[in-house]
Amino acid sequence: MTEAVPSYLSPTGQEIVFLLLGAVAVGSALLVVTTRQLVHAALWLVVSFGALAGCYLVLTAEFVAWVQVLIYVGAVVVLMLFGIMLTRAPIGRSADLDSGNRPVAALVAVATAAVLVTVVIDGFRTAYTPLKPGQGAAKELGASVFATWVLPFEALSVLLLAALIGAIVLSRTDIPGSPPDQNGGA
Repeated sequence: MTEAVPSYLSPTGQEIVFLLLGAVAVGSALLVVTTRQLVHAALWLVVSFGALAGCYLVLTAEFVAWVQVLIYVGAVVVLMLFGIMLTRAPIGRSADLDSGNRPVAALVAVATAAVLVTVVIDGFRTAYTPLKPGQGAAKELGASVFATWVLPFEALSVLLLAALIGAIVLSRTDIPGSPPDQNGGA
């Protein structure tokens, strides 16, 4: 009599796609923080957010996937690109983007990630929302968003609006007391 091979040794197609999308998301996220070109960093962020949306699709959370695409890819990245353009940030390679503190920054990033993972695992250990395959749990997610997460979403929207207004104010040169233009204009 032969023994049955445990199912965890042979991954399903969905698991393989999920792992590939996860690898793309993590790889492009690393490229976001390591590239020296701001526009390329924003474009790698689009790839990372797109791969994350694909992970949501594999997990049958279609609603969350489309929110990811519309809000993050569509709005946040466009806001970042407008901020880059409005502040007249250097578009090409820039030596100013490297402060030389990479080891300290890597240590802080790993420590922050460890704290975040610990807090998320501890905080959501007992939280469970059953997802029905193919439905994306839009009703349960909507009820959760509008019941408990309204204030954080509104605070984030005010923060993004303040950042955009700040970028516009910093880029204006016709305000008295603003720094002179690099092209010789006042």
